[in-house]
Amino acid sequence: MAVLEEAVRMAITLRNYIGGEWVESRGELLDVVNPATCRTIARVPVSTEEELDAAVEAAKTASTDWRKTTVLSRARLLFRLKELIETHFEEVSRIQTQEHGKTIDESRGETRRGIENVEAACGIPMMMQGVHSQNVYTGIDEWVVPTPLGVFGIIGPFNFPWMIPLWSAPYAVAAGNCIVVKPSSEVPISQCRLAELVEEAGFPAGVWNLVNGGRSVVSAMLDHPDIAGITFVGSTPTGRDTVYKRCGETGKRAIAQCGAKNFMTIMPDCDEARTVAAMMTSFFGNAGQRCLAAANCVVVGRDDRSYQAFVDSVVKTASGIRMGYGLDESVQLGPMRDRAKKDRVLRYIERGVNDGAKLRLDGRLAKIVGDYPNTCFLGPTILEDVDPTSIVGSEEIFGPVMAIMRVASLDEAIAIANANPFGNGHSIFTASGRSARHFVENVESGNVGVNIGVAAPAAIFPFGGMKASFYGTLHTQGQDAIRFFTESKVVIQRWF
Repeated sequence: MAVLEEAVRMAITLRNYIGGEWVESRGELLDVVNPATCRTIARVPVSTEEELDAAVEAAKTASTDWRKTTVLSRARLLFRLKELIETHFEEVSRIQTQEHGKTIDESRGETRRGIENVEAACGIPMMMQGVHSQNVYTGIDEWVVPTPLGVFGIIGPFNFPWMIPLWSAPYAVAAGNCIVVKPSSEVPISQCRLAELVEEAGFPAGVWNLVNGGRSVVSAMLDHPDIAGITFVGSTPTGRDTVYKRCGETGKRAIAQCGAKNFMTIMPDCDEARTVAAMMTSFFGNAGQRCLAAANCVVVGRDDRSYQAFVDSVVKTASGIRMGYGLDESVQLGPMRDRAKKDRVLRYIERGVNDGAKLRLDGRLAKIVGDYPNTCFLGPTILEDVDPTSIVGSEEIFGPVMAIMRVASLDEAIAIANANPFGNGHSIFTASGRSARHFVENVESGNVGVNIGVAAPAAIFPFGGMKASFYGTLHTQGQDAIRFFTESKVVIQRWF
């Protein structure tokens, strides 16, 4: 059976990858638990500050030669890495499902999006081209040389353990920098497997390092004088008050991609069948643990009969979602990452009901496909008549919960979305070009979807974010990432 085809079959003890060597950590070991089976599949170290120092020193030493390596040579190594990931595509996808809980189809999609970023970074010979002007003044030429900065730290989150570090890592090394990756200690296995593939691809020792751990490693990265910048994806309090603030205090570059409360606006002229199908993926995909997941469904301009028919269709479709172990090909919804995250979402559901919302679909009662503990499982939940200013309507829940609200006009829907402090990924579903354009021009969101439920940019475009969803100037992915990982050295030249 497919459900038994586990990439990680026994508990493994993870190591750090420092200077081209796999090193056992001296830190305390934590269990990595498969949230579907509640079985320990790995033990990950909480690395020491000295181990982080060793990784940074290895990266700093390697950067002297790596920055002088030709861009074509760097690109060839990335091409080789891409080939290796393709070869191990199913293996790394199954690792993600085991360590995180998402369905195998979701993991395959995550693996593919990671590969796309490696592919985009393979274009570094073009992206690193500078700008030149001859005779900018009489007898004077001037040009810009994109210059690597040295060592960067990459801090990964729990919800996309494979993909999100690849929003940064391939661009950083392509541009001539060396990196230290710190995966989430909750889901570290896939990044350790990636580092093995990096080693197999032939990257020089010290260019790509991995140090496992938790907040103590992050703190050491933020304070380390030899780290030029940090990329981070996680909660807004941590991104704003810790990462962005301390990078400013220590003179580091920073990309802090943070929390979200995304609004999906449903116009009366939408294609209802396709809209409802997209809603299922957007609200409940990845068990709602996605910064681009829709959270609030804003239904615009319908009479009572049309509105109720639409909501009934949404509830009926959501109630048919199959929940279980993500390695089962028939399953559409996996567990939440751990019990604590599930309990947090349960408190939001209870708060919503206490504040007057109508519970149209109770995910707490959803059945599990297969004989698995319900410790981390939570089915699709739909709350109706939610006040956008309430706790459930305004705060990030990060779980499979849909909050439905009703408004009279598109302008009212836009005003509700813009009043929220987050601005990560808002969408509109409509057949009207006029409505779509008005929405795109006026909604305050870094990623905007038109008839797209999950407004995730392709790798060649920056991953946007506004307001409390993003702290920084440049973004991960594409040309923005290359600009972040390089400094513009301007040369003004005259010969006598």
